[in-house]
Amino acid sequence: MSIGTQTHRNLALFATLAVLWGTSFMAIEVGLEVLPPALFAALRYDVAGIVLFVYGLLAAEDWRPRGRDEWVVVAVGGALLIGAHFSLLFTGQNYVTSGVAAIVLSLSPVLTPLFAFSMLPEERLDAFGFLGVFLGLAGTVVIALASGSVGGQLIGVVLLFLAAASWAFGSVLIKRLPGNPPVVPMQAWMMLLGSAMLHVASPVLGEPGLATIEWSPLVVAALLFLAVLCSAVGFIIYFVLLDRIGAVEISLVNYAVPIVAAVSGWAFLDEHIGPATVSGFLLILAGFAFMKRDALQPVVYRFGVRAGIIAPESVVNADGVPADD
Repeated sequence: MSIGTQTHRNLALFATLAVLWGTSFMAIEVGLEVLPPALFAALRYDVAGIVLFVYGLLAAEDWRPRGRDEWVVVAVGGALLIGAHFSLLFTGQNYVTSGVAAIVLSLSPVLTPLFAFSMLPEERLDAFGFLGVFLGLAGTVVIALASGSVGGQLIGVVLLFLAAASWAFGSVLIKRLPGNPPVVPMQAWMMLLGSAMLHVASPVLGEPGLATIEWSPLVVAALLFLAVLCSAVGFIIYFVLLDRIGAVEISLVNYAVPIVAAVSGWAFLDEHIGPATVSGFLLILAGFAFMKRDALQPVVYRFGVRAGIIAPESVVNADGVPADD
């Protein structure tokens, strides 16, 4: 396969992932009209976990975690990355538009290095890194105070901020733990464990049970879209791209997702994004750029060469950056 063909396929997968994860917020809005948040999230990951589990049985060499360390990784992931994260996300989105929800969640890659700095000895934040964290947090504050787009619902932004923090903290904690189970089975077990936690949390939070839900074809379609395409298929695409293009480039999907979410919410749900919310998103994006400036340099160079903006150099280093730089 030629490099050009591989690049086009990677771009197609990246765009597909951005569309799936971006439109997921619109599907959540549709489902929340009928389903209570924790129960909705639980049902999503019941289905997604089963689909990914079956895929893991067919594609992975080992279908389950082995030993105490690997099960601890699954338990932490199920509790923080699925249970806490999505209960906060679904509850928070009750108060804000889908575009705002996606923008606040894009803070996760900014918070991750902050947790890593305090938990992983090899991770360090310099002055630019702390500036990036400050800009990301400032962007969240701007969004929270944006009366036009958020409707004054500060609680929704706070819950979504906690959802982003839960994901960032869980990701760093898993990296610190010694267990290293196979990726696809690990994700499937995390989803199933997280959904079980959400099923327990739902009645504790006073949510009505399944028997009281008035199902409609639209709600069923939203649930299946979230579970099968956005979760199971989305995670598979994510890990394929992670292997092909690396962590920094695939992390950029976090900043394509809010754009898709805002456009789909505007087109199908008559939602609107105000200038203050756009400003908050740009601050979060700038914070990410400051924190990842070294890793982003080769990404920008390669993109510039492909787009014809930057002239390719005859001598480049291993990162794809001109050796003279």
